[in-house]
Amino acid sequence: MSHFRALMAGAVLLAAAIAVPHAASPEGSSGLESTRATLTKWVETQEIIARERKDWQQAKELLTSRIEVVGKEIEMVEAQLAQARSERGEADEAHAAVMSEIRAVQETTSRLNGHLAELESRARRLYESLPASLTEKIKPLYDRMPADAAAAARVTMAERFQNVLGILGEINRLNTEITVASEIRPLSDGKPSQVKTIYLGLGQAYYVSAGGEAGVGRPSDTGWVWEPTPGLAMQINDVLEVIQNKASPHFVPLPVTLK
Repeated sequence: MSHFRALMAGAVLLAAAIAVPHAASPEGSSGLESTRATLTKWVETQEIIARERKDWQQAKELLTSRIEVVGKEIEMVEAQLAQARSERGEADEAHAAVMSEIRAVQETTSRLNGHLAELESRARRLYESLPASLTEKIKPLYDRMPADAAAAARVTMAERFQNVLGILGEINRLNTEITVASEIRPLSDGKPSQVKTIYLGLGQAYYVSAGGEAGVGRPSDTGWVWEPTPGLAMQINDVLEVIQNKASPHFVPLPVTLK
């Protein structure tokens, strides 16, 4: 506004200066009017320029403020993008670690499956080499072992390991105990007869019939082999009386074959 007032004052002084020399001349009146019109246009032009300058200043300030806001928004978005990239990187690393663990578990499971199949095969062979009278507790576990790959796929690895460990545990128990069993075995007349059999673990056995026939049994790759051994009936009966607490413990000589 002070600038505008200064312009107006200058314009008035200029108009006065121009008007004085021509005041007495009629011909100067038209020139004065023309000068005044020119000054009026000039003042209007200056006012327009001032308004445009003011509007531009306001627009500039508004635009600058908007640029600052947009700049802050851009910084915020960039920070969010950086955080998202960081989180995505962490997620990718975690996913890679999980996938690595899964592959390791799959490889371990594959190896365990191979070992488990071998263990089941060995447990099956051990079971089949046992005397029938000693398989009562083991048979349920043996029956649960899968017979082929299709059956194995329907049983969890944990269950299969439990079956094998159960069979091996029971076989180990039998191998550390003295067991007496009543069995049917063909004797010298070829007829099946009931005998009492004493198993020393799973490495040696002796049997005796009510008629006094006796023999020795030993395990082999094809099952137990029984050999009649005349003259052992008395010793075997003596051992039976000790086991059944019918006689005091004492030394009884019996033949043993170690392999």
